[in-house]
Amino acid sequence: MKFIIRRIKGIIIAINGMFYLLKNEDSIKVQTLVCIFFTFLGYYFEIKKSEWIIQILLIGFVLTTEALNTVAEKICDFINPKYDEKIKIIKDISAGAVSFAVISSLIILLIIYLPYISYFL
Repeated sequence: MKFIIRRIKGIIIAINGMFYLLKNEDSIKVQTLVCIFFTFLGYYFEIKKSEWIIQILLIGFVLTTEALNTVAEKICDFINPKYDEKIKIIKDISAGAVSFAVISSLIILLIIYLPYISYFL
């Protein structure tokens, strides 16, 4: 029984973290809006089940990377709230990881949606 209660508490903590990100982090808000856009696009074009699976994985990939970037930035700010060149490099690398995730995801989404869009052109 304790195991189940701890798991439920863990889920609640995770949901609280998700809501914190959605309420307080502009980058997560923007990424979420883009994800919603692609979700509507998927419904509009009636993409295949396999394409939905890929799209959902990409959404999770980008939002997770963005959340981890936020964690890195918060830790850096906690450790050293003043400007520091070494902290800047850490933050830049963390943001670069998000860029890798976003760029690769957009390329894959282009591969998925281009045939649907070109059909209408």
